[in-house]
Amino acid sequence: MEMARSALLLVTTALVLTLTASAPAQPKCAPTAPDIEGPFYKPGAPLREATGKGLVVSGVVKSAATCEPIKGARIEWWQANPRGEYDDAHRGSQVTGESGAYRFDTDSPPPYYGRPSHIHFKASAPGYRPLTTQLYPKGGQRAVAFDLVLVKE
Repeated sequence: MEMARSALLLVTTALVLTLTASAPAQPKCAPTAPDIEGPFYKPGAPLREATGKGLVVSGVVKSAATCEPIKGARIEWWQANPRGEYDDAHRGSQVTGESGAYRFDTDSPPPYYGRPSHIHFKASAPGYRPLTTQLYPKGGQRAVAFDLVLVKE
């Protein structure tokens, strides 16, 4: 009886180890959901720390696999100005340092044509899939944290 119990335990352990080893690795950080680029994206946004004032947007670009910050990631953002029009003054980009952090000041984007207030983002880094997404700040917010979590290629 003891031998049968030991054999059953050994088979069960082997089965669990096999199933666990063959299961795909789950990301440690949930990847940021993609969202539409929209028709107003223009490549080559200038490096800036501000595209207006009244709303501070900050965050960290992270790896989904490890949750570690990604150094050298490039983020771009573009949004409508306070009149609801897209212009070059409301386009910017930054490159992250060691901490993977970014921060910029901007105007609070207005809703327009039935769309809620939003800021478009692109994030890219060597070895990671590019991400296009949007941030939807709530009216009256003066600061918002928005981490961008990228998936390895």
